[in-house]
Amino acid sequence: MSAPAAAGKGGKSGRGKAKSSKSLSRSTRAGLTFSVSRVGRYLKTGRYAARVGSAAPVYLAAVLEYLAAEILELAGNACRDNKRTRINPRHMTLAVGNDSELSKLFKDTTIAEGGVLPKIESALLPKKKGKKGAEADEEESQSGSQSF
Repeated sequence: MSAPAAAGKGGKSGRGKAKSSKSLSRSTRAGLTFSVSRVGRYLKTGRYAARVGSAAPVYLAAVLEYLAAEILELAGNACRDNKRTRINPRHMTLAVGNDSELSKLFKDTTIAEGGVLPKIESALLPKKKGKKGAEADEEESQSGSQSF
């Protein structure tokens, strides 16, 4: 006289999944490369809030992974443009600076050994020669003298 198996304990009761022998990490379940457990631990030990929900580290890990992938893709393109095979801080600076959304995000950030973006002020460029250029110069000189 054997007792029937308890429902929901891995038997074939039809409710839920049968318990698998191999456990999956939260990163694998979410389909992420970044560690969800590590992000959750940092959220808890950082004391950003008294309580941390179970979905918060998953969402934050997904956002961080997306940002890292975006920056690395753009830096890889800058690296290929410079005929290099290894990404260095200069390529990261060029990648962030040439993308409008990333430059807004990193506006007050300095990348060590990254240098600056190449930019020449328009006033320092040589003047264009020709009819249109001469007329434009005359208009500028007239308007410049009237502004005082």
